[in-house]
Amino acid sequence: MRDDSDATPGGEASVDEVLSATVRRTGAFAGGVYLLSEAEPVLGLAAVCGVPAAAAEPWWRVPVKAAGPLAESVREDRLVWLGRQEDMARLYPHAAAGLPYQCALAFAPLHGARRHGALVLVWSANHPQALTRRERGHIMASARLLTRALEEAPTPPGLPRAPRAVPVRRPRPDPAQSALAAADLVQRLPVGALSLDLEGRITYLNDAAARLLGGSADRLLGTLPWQAVPWLDDPVHEDHYRAAVFSREPVAYTARRPPHQWLDIRLYPDGSGISVLISPGSGRPPSAGAPPQPLTAPRGVAPKGAGTGRVHQLVHLAAALSQTVTVADVTGVVADQILPAFGAQGMVVSAADAGRLKIIGHRGYDPDTVAGLDGLPLDTGVTPAGHVLRTGVPAFYADRGEMARAFPRAPALSGKEAWAFLPLVVSDRRVGCCVLSYDRPHTFPASDRAVLVSLGGLIAQAMDRALLYDATHDLAHGLQQALLPVTLPRVPRLDVTARYLPAAHGMDIGGDFYDLIRLGDTTAAAVIGDVQGHSITAAALMGQVRTAVHATAGAAPGEVLARTNRVLLDLETDLFVSCLYVHIDLAARRMHLASAGHPPPLLRGPAPAPRNGPAPMTRVLDVEPGPLLGIGLGVANVYPVTTAPLPAGSLLALYTDGLVESPDADITHSIAGLADRLTRGGDRPLDELADSLVRHAFPHGARTDDIALLLLRSR
Repeated sequence: MRDDSDATPGGEASVDEVLSATVRRTGAFAGGVYLLSEAEPVLGLAAVCGVPAAAAEPWWRVPVKAAGPLAESVREDRLVWLGRQEDMARLYPHAAAGLPYQCALAFAPLHGARRHGALVLVWSANHPQALTRRERGHIMASARLLTRALEEAPTPPGLPRAPRAVPVRRPRPDPAQSALAAADLVQRLPVGALSLDLEGRITYLNDAAARLLGGSADRLLGTLPWQAVPWLDDPVHEDHYRAAVFSREPVAYTARRPPHQWLDIRLYPDGSGISVLISPGSGRPPSAGAPPQPLTAPRGVAPKGAGTGRVHQLVHLAAALSQTVTVADVTGVVADQILPAFGAQGMVVSAADAGRLKIIGHRGYDPDTVAGLDGLPLDTGVTPAGHVLRTGVPAFYADRGEMARAFPRAPALSGKEAWAFLPLVVSDRRVGCCVLSYDRPHTFPASDRAVLVSLGGLIAQAMDRALLYDATHDLAHGLQQALLPVTLPRVPRLDVTARYLPAAHGMDIGGDFYDLIRLGDTTAAAVIGDVQGHSITAAALMGQVRTAVHATAGAAPGEVLARTNRVLLDLETDLFVSCLYVHIDLAARRMHLASAGHPPPLLRGPAPAPRNGPAPMTRVLDVEPGPLLGIGLGVANVYPVTTAPLPAGSLLALYTDGLVESPDADITHSIAGLADRLTRGGDRPLDELADSLVRHAFPHGARTDDIALLLLRSR
């Protein structure tokens, strides 16, 4: 007989049928289909198979920019396999915080004429750690079938408010069995036995279970234990159930039934539900080596009734906020992860600034609306933002009428229909206000309000750090930009370009510097240097070195460095400076160089007359180095001078060690590689050449040191 679930998808084949067949064929116990939203950069769970939709609620919506395997599979258009939970924790620590279950997962992109989303499959923890070639083929073939089903559907499928629950079509045993004998067997057991379906509802329990739980069988049947039994109303119990559903592994823990009775609880899951055994414990609290006992959530983080799904969301978002550095990072996390998690469509984050609310981030608002809201006084009666920030009390408005009763002019400002105003307060300091808004009326249950209030505290802490970082960074960056040359002077018969890139980490400020000083119509001085460290102190010292070089430029190169060294010694700084000073005489076609421990310059010879001839060679100039600036040796002039020709058409490259230093490469080989690139590309325009050299040295931008580059071509 033909199995319809195996049918090749076409216009009549549904995504649900293909998903069910995929779960069965691959041996997974659960699967899901995520679709890309057309309205926002979010992946929404459209259908789930093998586990109840409610169990997957924390992952119904996932931002496309999220640092997790699902989003990465879609962004990079590749299969992502995680054979164990440790792989998730190692590769995607943020995602692992919200999915702490032992299971194996596969994420396959659904990419046909366009990107549709992704297929997710879940296996129990006993699945082998590696995928076989056959399994990989099954997964990718199933992804292609789902893609065809999506593209050949009569109407493009949209994102439902909640995912559809799709049953797994598996062979069922003959229902003509003696249920009565089984019930008698369970009733005779001395321990409590009950059965949960995959939704967590009680479908059967014996008298011993009812007695130990403290209720009657009639009252408990069809209910969720953590809702029907008061002493089980703790998120940890629902979390143990969720762990059993997703890991398909037995879960054992000890719970206390007030006032003093301890119970051992064992959960045994499979594809049809969960069998639970309850037995009296020893009468003493569990020891340190015993299974974990129920944990009470920290105050303000996991209030009763919040549900373990919201707890996982809070943990996941806290992990993401802990990685933020700048204000843009914080507002990006709020927009990309918090909006989808709470189903909001708009966001405004404001910072308190001189008695006003300055908007520092927004999403889902047009520029005119943002301009109208920016800079409102804290004591304005137009919106609740100022009042919320002054009092530190959040405000929730489920519809426009509720908002209009308190603030009549507020609803017309944004065109939104519901709002959550969260004060950002740190140690009684008013940092700002975060507003989440909705395009339709939206109720805020007590659990959501509690989690949002806790989340406001986390955002406030992250924002406070970010505002301080940005202020310090702007000060340091402004100082550095003020100390570096704004433009380089024009020197006849000399073309020049420069590049400066701060380190990719830290404060984006350092002590590398460059300069070109015009001494006359045919003479100039080129300078490049590197102050030790990446700090405001390094940047300030760099400015003093540049000033000292300018004051003595035109003297013999060795004398310029010697005088600059004496200035640094008078400053009594602990930092050292490497520097290369080049006196260029374009009339004599010569240059005179002095080095204070700086990497040697590179000189590419002029191009030959016939353009099709071999490229001129680039050589490393042998400049005898003197000591670093800032080292007192008691000698008046310890910087020897090297003289070299500078023919017309030759190219001189001065650089700092950030361009050639790498932990996994010898610097001599790196300098030789830079020389080779100059040989092959030295005829290009200087701006193109400078960009190419920097890009080639660090193709992924992972710089750990500052880079300064000065290119000069004589004419």
